[in-house]
Amino acid sequence: MTPAGLYVPMITPFDESGAVAPDALRALAQEVLTGGAAGLVALGTTAEPHALGAAEQQMVVDAIAAVCREHRAGLLVGAHTAPELRALAGRPEVTAALCLVPPFLRPGEEAVLAHYTRLAEESPVPLVAYHIPYRTGQQLGVGTLRRIAGLPGLVGVKHAVGGIDADTIALLADPPSDFAVLCGEDAYVSPLLALGASGGILASAHLATADYADLVAAWRAGDVTRARPLGHRLATLSAALFAEPNPAVVKAVLHAQGRIPTPLVRPPLLPATSTATTRALSCLAAVPAVRT
Repeated sequence: MTPAGLYVPMITPFDESGAVAPDALRALAQEVLTGGAAGLVALGTTAEPHALGAAEQQMVVDAIAAVCREHRAGLLVGAHTAPELRALAGRPEVTAALCLVPPFLRPGEEAVLAHYTRLAEESPVPLVAYHIPYRTGQQLGVGTLRRIAGLPGLVGVKHAVGGIDADTIALLADPPSDFAVLCGEDAYVSPLLALGASGGILASAHLATADYADLVAAWRAGDVTRARPLGHRLATLSAALFAEPNPAVVKAVLHAQGRIPTPLVRPPLLPATSTATTRALSCLAAVPAVRT
């Protein structure tokens, strides 16, 4: 299955003791799928996987997979090594693995292609490449992205290059067939959809889920009159939610709404400031005005 539409990379809620709160996670997953998301992402960056133990990671995937099974929704799981990919074999709900471009080493574009080729051979599920060069340090030109799209087992890319550059425009001017280009930069989702992206993986869509889903549907239907003003309003909300390191502000707003038990994040992250939280709540309150 080629992923398309709105995917929400789920946070990991924590209770007052700092433990994972699976009931809150299941309830949140239900809410965003009911709100119009096409699927969910487990163990993405937004989930703070760096701070979760193996048992906690399994708990998170189990909780999200159960909700996706109930809704017959897509499920991507963050998995970046061959052992992590092989562990997905017993999970029929998983439609693809979200697999990061090798970080830090900057191995070169040919090595990135070889890396995905090896992982696809090991993986029991299709792969979505996660291209985020300001975190990985590895740039990929449009030619390499097209070659990735042609690899067996690669079904999409989470495109998070910090904006819209010449390679972005060239890729979407002639998008590869049966290959999803999913926006991974929340504030840029509207213009990327206008260029022809298949959808987005958007942490902001924990909030105003129906509006983000409506934005994706409007652009895909070519309804510029509906899409453009909604996109402007949601870009402002996304910018506010990412004013401090993700997912701190998202969690603070969800907690303020009573949807998760605490706004806690784990080190090295710090909780959102009251200033950022108040600003995000104000932007969120303004979003429905564009739908009336």
